Amino acid sequence: MLSLQLNTNDEQAIRAHGQRAFPQECCGFLLGRDDVDVRRIVRVVPAVNDRGEEEKHNRFTISPEAFLHADRAARSTQLDILGLYHSHPNAPAKPSQYDLEHAWPVYSYIIVSVSDGEPVEMTCWVLDNDRSKFDRQKLTIG
Repeated sequence: MLSLQLNTNDEQAIRAHGQRAFPQECCGFLLGRDDVDVRRIVRVVPAVNDRGEEEKHNRFTISPEAFLHADRAARSTQLDILGLYHSHPNAPAKPSQYDLEHAWPVYSYIIVSVSDGEPVEMTCWVLDNDRSKFDRQKLTIG
């Protein structure tokens, strides 16, 4: 499995998005390219959490239109959507059962834990091809 490299500015953007969205989940896209030995994220693109108001505190949904827009933006700069990020308000930076049921094996998933409004732990995960579990993906910042 390729490690995921995220630049410092994009790491801070994800953390800030989680902080602004608290106590609701934030979400967004990871745009970049796969190199021989690393999955390199070049840009993060925030998305609107389209989940119903009563569920945004522990669920996120990204509209199909937002996916299309992000895909077009990525392709216009020779990038791909390589994954998604989202926050877990007052919960660990580990995939939930909901995350497991709604993830795709080809993507990397960054999760930032936001504790009482402050972003703390950030982790990255990849779903096994058989969709049975997530494996932790090495996340390099810099």
